[in-house]
Amino acid sequence: MKFTVASILTALSATASAHTIFHQVAVNGQVKPAYSGVRAQNSNNPIMNVQAADFACGNDVRTTNSIITVNAGDKIGTYWQHVPGNDGTNDADNPIAASHKGPMQAYLAKVDNAATANGASAKWTKIASEGLNTQTGRWAVDDLISNAGWWNFNLPTCIAPGDYLLRAEIIGMLLLVAI
Repeated sequence: MKFTVASILTALSATASAHTIFHQVAVNGQVKPAYSGVRAQNSNNPIMNVQAADFACGNDVRTTNSIITVNAGDKIGTYWQHVPGNDGTNDADNPIAASHKGPMQAYLAKVDNAATANGASAKWTKIASEGLNTQTGRWAVDDLISNAGWWNFNLPTCIAPGDYLLRAEIIGMLLLVAI
């Protein structure tokens, strides 16, 4: 199986936002070079319109025609940083502001050519999701911060060989409490 990664930062209401960029992949613990096979956004501004054509793969993305070869069942790591090229030094919001609580999800879309496919017209299937752990009270974003920007999941073992787009997303909700 081969894929190109399409990063996305989503927002589902006026009080939801995520300010981070997914730009690196690890396969079974082996970290790929930054931006290798990743269509990373050039800014950390969230997409506020879920009807926008660029919602599936992000807006203002770096183009790539490199692909990453993986197998069904592989452990995939997604690496997120607050701003591109910043190692997080002196950035209290790296990889994302702690106030942006929310779930993390991953989707696959079967395509003819992972290097050139357009994610806007793809048919996406959710393959991984991590939300609120009700036993610990921690969101997936809290774990992302604790893991220095890494979020990991396993590809399903039933995925057929072929080319795919992988979309990783954060739904970061700025939680406001009225007292």
